[in-house]
Amino acid sequence: MNSLFIAVIIMVCFYSGYRLYGRFMEKLWSVDPSRKTPAEEYRDGIDYVPAKNWTMVFGHHFASIAGASPIIGPVLAVVAWGWAPAVIWIVLGSIFMGGVHDFSALMVSLRQKGKSIANVTETIMGCRAKIIFASFLWLSLLLIIAVFAVITAKTLINEPRIVLPTFGLIVIAMIVGQMVYRWKVNQIIATITGLALLIVLLIIGQKAPVTLNVSNPLMAWILILLAYAYIASIIPVQVLLQPRDYLATFIMFFGLFFGYLGLIISHPKMNAPAFIQWNNSAGGALWPMLMVTIACGAISGFHSLIASGTTSKQLPNERDARPVGYGAMIFEGILACLALFAVSAGLYWTRVPGSEGLVYPELMGVDNPDLISIYAKGFGQIVKPIFGSNMGVMIAIITLNAFVMTTLDSATRINRYMTEELFGESFKIKILKNRYVSTAVVIVFVLVLALGNWKSIWPVFGAANQLVAALTLMVITAYLLAMKKPTKYTLYPGIFILVTTLSALVYKVLEYLPQKKYLLSLIAIVLFLLGVFMAIEAIRNIKRLKSGG
Repeated sequence: MNSLFIAVIIMVCFYSGYRLYGRFMEKLWSVDPSRKTPAEEYRDGIDYVPAKNWTMVFGHHFASIAGASPIIGPVLAVVAWGWAPAVIWIVLGSIFMGGVHDFSALMVSLRQKGKSIANVTETIMGCRAKIIFASFLWLSLLLIIAVFAVITAKTLINEPRIVLPTFGLIVIAMIVGQMVYRWKVNQIIATITGLALLIVLLIIGQKAPVTLNVSNPLMAWILILLAYAYIASIIPVQVLLQPRDYLATFIMFFGLFFGYLGLIISHPKMNAPAFIQWNNSAGGALWPMLMVTIACGAISGFHSLIASGTTSKQLPNERDARPVGYGAMIFEGILACLALFAVSAGLYWTRVPGSEGLVYPELMGVDNPDLISIYAKGFGQIVKPIFGSNMGVMIAIITLNAFVMTTLDSATRINRYMTEELFGESFKIKILKNRYVSTAVVIVFVLVLALGNWKSIWPVFGAANQLVAALTLMVITAYLLAMKKPTKYTLYPGIFILVTTLSALVYKVLEYLPQKKYLLSLIAIVLFLLGVFMAIEAIRNIKRLKSGG
């Protein structure tokens, strides 16, 4: 089947979803442009800072949520079950679940003084539920930061030509931030200046690769990245976070635009099968494992932490909530579909003349396959008529690396919030209310995980991510009920994701126990029990609210 034909259908669905269902969600939440946002009402110059323009906060939000997951998920899913189930889930999930989840998490935080979803849980369900939920979120974020630090460090080692552009973007972003906020330069001029400087760095980086001449470069890069994450998470958001994520979004849009332009020009056929089989030995059963595998490409609990952690503290006006909250999820679905096209149409399914090194199942069949490189190879083939395959590969890696860095520092800032809320406020440990100390605690724990055997516990956290999304939707449902609003639009997706995730955890336990993977089994069981507990708490509170209690 022609990839361009499928891409057109996908785009029509996404556009219709944003225009129709996104607007419906606006009405559900009674979006009011005249209402002051927390960024305006509680402006503190550090975390609560209204963005100069909604595009700035969109850049932050999209750059933070669109890390490596919407790439890795489709790359894993297509080879296991085929591209058709993956496309259907990405499109429907993004419109009716992921977009609703992200937008609603943003709106509930806006209405609750910019509080995190964990603190909103306390308002709706009580202190006990909040502490358990927040503890789980805190631990999950530690792992996410550690894994992204390792992924980024390995990329910097394997692709030394992107070191200068990666770190140079930080300096460029700070210059752009100064231009916009302090020197009052026109945003368009500042944006063009920043992008022009980045292009110069890309050219220099190609000719001047940077390597670390140390005995353990992986550890050295991890330390450098975590030092960066520490600094980036405590300085005012308008200094680095907002302009950096804003510029990173342009990089991603550049990759998206030329990726789909490559499809228009070359319109390759879909080489991968539309459907392979229901039960795959590598991936497991299509349901529930497809949803857990694709994860962020359709719905992600991590998005609610961004929406209620940093985005709600920067949104200048409520009317911007739909393009930022709902719209960014739609674009993440578009990114996930591009990854799907890269491996399904950019790569080959079987060996043919000229397919050497480009056969998708062969690339996936090796021990510890490099999923980012596999995606980059497919992307390079799609944009080959425009840039050539080698430059296309570099563009794919640079694009992804910029976004992984944004996720790294955003997740660190959010976990700093969580540390202050959970340990500083709930457990009354006063010293952890200090942002310098709380961030240091986060970094120390992350360093231990990053230098340890993080790979052994990562697979089950795909389910953890979806579990956060399900529980977030249940909390939002209870909030809507308290506000006397319709709840089925969040309740039904929440129930579906909850049942799917809990089933996936059971599936994993049954897989791990015979293999004597007791640590993974224990983690999966703990997550399962957490999900059950939070579901019971949500149901109890929903019943209480319905009865008027």
